[in-house]
Amino acid sequence: MAGHSKWANIKHRKGAQDKRRSKLFTRILKDISIAAKSGGENPDSNPALRLAMQNARGANLPKEKVENAIKKASSADAANYQQLTYEGYGHGGVGVFIETATDNVNRTVANLRSIFMKSGGSLATNGSLKFIFIQKGIFIVSKSQLMNKEVEELEFELIDGGADEIEKSEEAWEISTTFENFGCMQKKMEALGIEAENASLQRIALITKVLQVPDAIKFLKMIEKLEEDDDINTVYHNLELTDELIQELEK
Repeated sequence: MAGHSKWANIKHRKGAQDKRRSKLFTRILKDISIAAKSGGENPDSNPALRLAMQNARGANLPKEKVENAIKKASSADAANYQQLTYEGYGHGGVGVFIETATDNVNRTVANLRSIFMKSGGSLATNGSLKFIFIQKGIFIVSKSQLMNKEVEELEFELIDGGADEIEKSEEAWEISTTFENFGCMQKKMEALGIEAENASLQRIALITKVLQVPDAIKFLKMIEKLEEDDDINTVYHNLELTDELIQELEK
């Protein structure tokens, strides 16, 4: 699910850091490969590649891996990835939206069906969840990028660039935009000399669903299985993380 979510932070604290980091590297390298193959190897003329390389730097992905992924994308044996989305309902009727990058659609669909079925859920027709999720741009900017900048003036600049909301923590700012303003915000940050640690379009739940704690934990186990699949990039859901559920997860 979305990298800025409470659930992701809970799992991070509970010791899954290395595994999630490896999955993050895999996802970014796929993004680089897809961007380079479709738009060329020059990031100056390929915005998608430039964004993927920026996220690679933010994740501290080794430079040689990035360069190899770009070179391999133009080779004859490069994987032909398809970026596809799937929708479904998990235990308790919670909505699940899945983004994939796969070189074998049959394998991906079979794995998805198996995970949903074993967890008491089912895949749904694409478009079934359009009333639940909205796509927004999310930019994570570390505090180190904001040093020596006047905060109030910077906020005005970001709003001028299309920021809808700015959430601040001790480590970073999280800036959200509409889907339409994602590119405008990228250009604004470049003009301000700010490089986001991560920039992406994410699915944000407009409607949440509350489950009893045992049911919620069962559902979240399914989410973990989905996130472990190599073909799956990102998983979003609309389960509400109640205080009671968070306390149970943090035990």
